This record gives sequence, structure tokens and C-alpha cells, in this order.
Amino acid sequence: MTLPNLPNALTLSRIFLVPLLVVVLLTRADFWELIGGAIFGVAALTDWLDGYLARRRKEVTTLGIMLDPVADKMLISAAFISLVQMELVPAWMVVVIVGREFAVMGLRMVAVQQGVTIPASPLGKGKMATQVVAILLLILGEKFMGPLAVLGPVALWLTVILALLSGFDYFFRFYKKVSGDLPMEGLAGSEASSKTGSTE
Repeated sequence: MTLPNLPNALTLSRIFLVPLLVVVLLTRADFWELIGGAIFGVAALTDWLDGYLARRRKEVTTLGIMLDPVADKMLISAAFISLVQMELVPAWMVVVIVGREFAVMGLRMVAVQQGVTIPASPLGKGKMATQVVAILLLILGEKFMGPLAVLGPVALWLTVILALLSGFDYFFRFYKKVSGDLPMEGLAGSEASSKTGSTE
């Protein structure tokens, strides 16, 4: 049996951290804010680290390309849904954020079948960054942030706005390409792989 390479192992570790994060958040054990924030922070760090190592070590694999976006969506969705259960985030906001993720994932599958690639945009990268910041701020909350806790809801609103804008941008650019208004590209640069440094 062949063991996964280090970047893929980091991606798998992110998936395994998801249920642990959910348990910590929903049980609200002692120091759950610190423990939950640490788990989420480590998991988010592996998202950057696995891509960096895969490129640096030339260990980009099909398994990594497939697992990485799935791990990202599992982590973000689980965190936001847990925060809804904890009544820290309005449900409609999470519906918008998570719904956008799965809509883009579905469109990306169609794009691959069409031989179309959509390069990562600054909006998509900004959306991912604000998601991580918003979740961390909301977990830490007033207990550790004090007056700065207001930054959590602000980051959440920014996440929703960027999710809508980047989702619209992704669909628009896909439509332009399939209609022939933009040049078609090879699959090598596809946004399907955050291992190549892209973020949807």
C-alpha cells in the first residue's frame, strides 16, 4: 500500500479535523473558543501549506487536485453551519455562502467536461480569505475580542458580498468562454486545482 505524499496527507488531515471542530463547537466544553479557534486555524493553514508544498516538491497529483477543494468546502461549510446552530450567524447568510460554493463546484464540473478553464480571480481569493477571518473572529467572539468582536459580523457581511460577486463573476466568465467571446484554454491552468495556486 502506497502512503500519500505530504501535501495529500495535509489535505486528508484537514478533512479529519472537520468532525473534531464540529464536536468542539457544538458541545461548548471548557475553553471551546480557544480550542475551536486553534483547530480551525490549523486546518485553514493546511489549505495554504499543502498547495505550497505540492508546487515546491513537484508532488501535484490527481488525488490532491480532487481532494483539496472538497476538503476546503467541508471545512468552511461545517464551521458556518455549526455557527448557525450556535446562533452566532444568521442562517440565510450561510445559505448564500454554502450555496455559492456548491453552485460553483457544479459549474466547474460542467466546465471540465466542456474543456473550459476559468482562471482564479482576486474576488475568489478575497472570498476565501474573508471566510477564514470571519469564522475565526466569530469563534473567538466577545470573550477574547472585546470591543473588536464587531469585526466578526463585518467580516461575515464582506464574505457574503464577495461570495455573490465572485460567484457571478465565475458564471459570467464561463458563459463568455462557452459562447466563444473569450479564448478557450487547456485544462492545465484550471481553477479545478488549488494545488496550482488558484482559489475559486
